[in-house]
Amino acid sequence: MFRTALRNVLAHKARLLMTVLAVMLGVAFVSGTLVFTNTISDAYQNSSAKGFDHVDVAVEPEYQDARGDQVGKRRKLTEAVLDDSAGVPGAASAIGVVRGFTAIADKDGDLIGNGFQSQGGNYWGDDDPRYPLVDGRAPSGADEVLIDAETAKRTGYGVGDTVRLSVDGPVLAPEVTGVFTTDDGNVAAGGSLALFDTATAQKLFGEPGVYDEIDVEAAAGTSQTALKAALDEALPGDVARTTTGAELADEQAEMIAASMGGLKQGLLVFAGIALFVGTFIIANTFTMLVAQRTRELALMRAVGASRRQVTRSVLIEAFVVGAVAAVAGLVAGVGIGAGLRSLMGTLGATVPDGPLVISPGTVGTAVAVGVLVTMLAAWLPGRRAAKIPPVAAMSSVHARATTKSLVLRNTLGALFSAAGVAVVLAATTMDGSDGQAPMGVGAVLLIVGVFILTPLLSRPLVAAAAPVLRIFGVSGKLARQNSVRNPRRTAATASALMIGLTLITGMTVMAGSLQQAIDKMASASIRADYVVSMANGNALSPDVAERLAATDGVTATSPLRNAASRIDGETEYLTGVTGATIGELTDLPVDGGTFEVGGGRVVVDDDTAGRHGWRAGSAFTVSYEDGAKERLTVAGVYQGNEMIRGIMLDSAALTPHLSDPADMQVMVKTSGGASGAAKDRLERALGDNPAIKVQDKKDISNDIARMFTLILNMLYGLLAMAVIVAVLGVINTLAMSVFERSQEIGMLRAIGLDRKGVKRMVRLESLVISLFGGVLGIGLGVFFGWAAGELLGTRMATYELVLPWTRMALFLLLAATVGVLAALWPARRAARLNMLTAIKSE
Repeated sequence: MFRTALRNVLAHKARLLMTVLAVMLGVAFVSGTLVFTNTISDAYQNSSAKGFDHVDVAVEPEYQDARGDQVGKRRKLTEAVLDDSAGVPGAASAIGVVRGFTAIADKDGDLIGNGFQSQGGNYWGDDDPRYPLVDGRAPSGADEVLIDAETAKRTGYGVGDTVRLSVDGPVLAPEVTGVFTTDDGNVAAGGSLALFDTATAQKLFGEPGVYDEIDVEAAAGTSQTALKAALDEALPGDVARTTTGAELADEQAEMIAASMGGLKQGLLVFAGIALFVGTFIIANTFTMLVAQRTRELALMRAVGASRRQVTRSVLIEAFVVGAVAAVAGLVAGVGIGAGLRSLMGTLGATVPDGPLVISPGTVGTAVAVGVLVTMLAAWLPGRRAAKIPPVAAMSSVHARATTKSLVLRNTLGALFSAAGVAVVLAATTMDGSDGQAPMGVGAVLLIVGVFILTPLLSRPLVAAAAPVLRIFGVSGKLARQNSVRNPRRTAATASALMIGLTLITGMTVMAGSLQQAIDKMASASIRADYVVSMANGNALSPDVAERLAATDGVTATSPLRNAASRIDGETEYLTGVTGATIGELTDLPVDGGTFEVGGGRVVVDDDTAGRHGWRAGSAFTVSYEDGAKERLTVAGVYQGNEMIRGIMLDSAALTPHLSDPADMQVMVKTSGGASGAAKDRLERALGDNPAIKVQDKKDISNDIARMFTLILNMLYGLLAMAVIVAVLGVINTLAMSVFERSQEIGMLRAIGLDRKGVKRMVRLESLVISLFGGVLGIGLGVFFGWAAGELLGTRMATYELVLPWTRMALFLLLAATVGVLAALWPARRAARLNMLTAIKSE
């Protein structure tokens, strides 16, 4: 039986090629994901571990939890703590560390790096061991700075040049006094690092005499653990906590692994989709192969082979195919992993240097996935073939499915579908986070149910195409009949395309609806002409609001100044605004009272008011950051949204209680409304700072649209894998169908159907099957998009369903294109059959 199975594999090389390709693509995606994420994680971990070479123990400020009326805040590491750390037994030296965000502009004025990758810090003394100088000298004073060697190389800056940079808004222009090297992973990943002298860094990033961290290096012969114990004894526990360098490296490695985990899971989900789609092709292929060899298998049963031996022979074939596909997929996956890493470089996301990581787990996973998926998909056809009695197989009485089996299948499919629809509909009535899991379960049940029902659904949907197919005469009629001749095969082929289009359509519906909701939110809630914020989401200096208010043409401004407070034993965030102008800059519907901010009168969003049981006229006591308390009165309750929510009070009342005031945004209204000239004036007033965004309402919407478009394009690219696998499935099914119908095609040729007619028949059959899958996929996608939108609508009042008719038409055209392309080779093969040879075939 083993030799027979191997002989069958070799005898059907061309037929099994599509199956190998389908499995290979799925395995390649899985192994490529693992290689890529493992390589990136390893590179970042190695890079970050080098950054702790000079840290034996790190002293960090202890965080005081919020309790009672006390707002939670960090303790301060002062010069006294630094001196105590340097003086403990076993300490060789102690360095005070100051760090914060620093955006550097290149010579063209564009921002280098983004977000967390753009960092600043302090250079310790004249010779900081953390940052070896390769050129120049240490900085001294507010007008001098050091830059890292990678930034110098990318921008062309050198010693003596003046650079434009920003910490929290206002533009600084210090002179570069030196260039240093660093193992900082952010720099290796394409970011930048600017270093000031310690006094300047403290002024820019915090407050004089205060450090963010103290790094202590152990003396010779002192272990990290012993030094940590000495520091714990010397330092007050309520002010500082200590961590060894080894523990910091482990924590950093865990953080990197966790951050890569989300990316890995996302990519593996799409790999799973490709494999799931590929499973249909494998099952289809083995079903047809077994059907073609029914008499052969029956003969084997007649001469003594048992049912288990027949099943085993099919599984051996599947094992060989799966093993070949797994090895090929692993090799392709290594290439995909390397390609993704290179792609990150071309997109500007530089990755630290490091080797390509191909772990034993990756190899084992690739082989296991390829072999197991193939064998599981082939098991049912093999088991079904083994159950056929030898006499029945030889006389072909088994060819059609029994009525009982079809009734059972349709009943099961109806139950799954009904359960899926019921669970999804129930999930739409739940709160956003509570309904996610039920909706996922319902979606899976519905997709499985529709897949089971597709043979039943194929007949009416294919019949609906009959009027169009009649245009093509005999070829069209034959194509329609061939499509419904074997509904199970048609269903399995169409289902592969259906799943891909379901996901693509659902995400497109959600993205379009979300975009419109954001547009409505921005236009409905903001009257300001411009909103000014940091490009990376950090806080702005209060100087920014002052400069904007003094700009020509500006009629009203208001910063949005955030601060923590304690109310009724809970932490609540306050938003300080300019009470006299906030009404001109926002347009928030008021459910009760008036939108009045000033003195002790505040406005509160409806969610916060509901949680505390407040309404217009309610009074409450707030405890500020400095411990002071004040009695405030709710003047009005407004409808909050994703852009504006919370407790608004006058900045004049909030700011005196803040040790370090900072604004998240500044709203601006100009005399002539939004215009290019007004925007230019605002940007010039801020020094043409690349780290600051000046956006009107359209810019805000476009910014969000770009994010959605980027995510969608990435998802389209990933789902393209599933569509490619679906194309292979259609080609495979048609090729097998042509082989099965060789005698029939020969007879058609003999009675007058020319080669063009045969080609047209196969192409139309492929087109019908693909459009069938496309219609099902788009329909399910719209349903899931609507359901997910209902879930989002519980948290976004402006959300409403938007059907992207143009894109859905493109998706249907894509399905038709898949059908046309997939039929090229099978149609050509059918047309080239020798009619006499075909008539003689069995």
